[in-house]
Amino acid sequence: MSTLSSAPQATPAAWVPARFRDLLASEWIKTRSLRSTPWTLALTVLFVIGSAAVASLADKGAGSGPAEFLPFDAYPAAGYWTLILVASSMGALTVVSEYSSGLIRTTTVAVPARGSVVLAKAAVTAALWTAVGTAASTGSFLVSQAILDGHHAGVPITHPGVLRALVASALLAPVCALVGLGLGVLLRHAAGTMVTAVFTLLMLPPMFSEGNRWSADIKHTLVAAAWNRLIQPWEPDPGSLGYTATVPGSWLVYTLWPLITVALAVLVVGRRDV
Repeated sequence: MSTLSSAPQATPAAWVPARFRDLLASEWIKTRSLRSTPWTLALTVLFVIGSAAVASLADKGAGSGPAEFLPFDAYPAAGYWTLILVASSMGALTVVSEYSSGLIRTTTVAVPARGSVVLAKAAVTAALWTAVGTAASTGSFLVSQAILDGHHAGVPITHPGVLRALVASALLAPVCALVGLGLGVLLRHAAGTMVTAVFTLLMLPPMFSEGNRWSADIKHTLVAAAWNRLIQPWEPDPGSLGYTATVPGSWLVYTLWPLITVALAVLVVGRRDV
């Protein structure tokens, strides 16, 4: 007489929480899988470099004196204000697009540690836009100096003030992208985040002058004003009636804006429903 043996039943696999490197890989896949991302980044870099070329070609006074670093030819405001706009907008879209599509609910179910998700998004965003900012900043400098060399006005990268301006212009992109990301988590609405980012990063600085101390103090806490100070190789005129930002203070602004916005995002995302 034979006996029936029951087949072994499969036991469910133990749930393993996602590691931070898994979150990084996931966010990177989300970013590069969008067809618009490489086109947007490439066009932004080309526009920034092109604006430096146009500014250098239009500078008829270059070469009339001794060769010196001309920061607003190498890093014109038109190109870098555009970089601020694109970086902050795309930084915000990494978050608000998930809120608008409802994908954020799937993400938070798969990864209950919401703060880790935000940090992973911030890490990928910072790395991507640091690369973009470095390409734009280096390209702007090289193209502008190649054009200015024709007027005997080009300077090498070792010229005083050049390296600081190059680094400040490169880091402007990740700083603004992280600010946009943080605002996106806090506001969770595409239009509201875009308006807030544009107003804070682009429209607010021109509203304040350096003629009064209180106005200058407010202006010096803004990212665009900090960038403008860091690319200037000259020191403030002691006889000037205005109040000029300091270089260490401007670097501090670069550090605090993304740090505070991302920290607030991590704090808030864990305390409210998605």
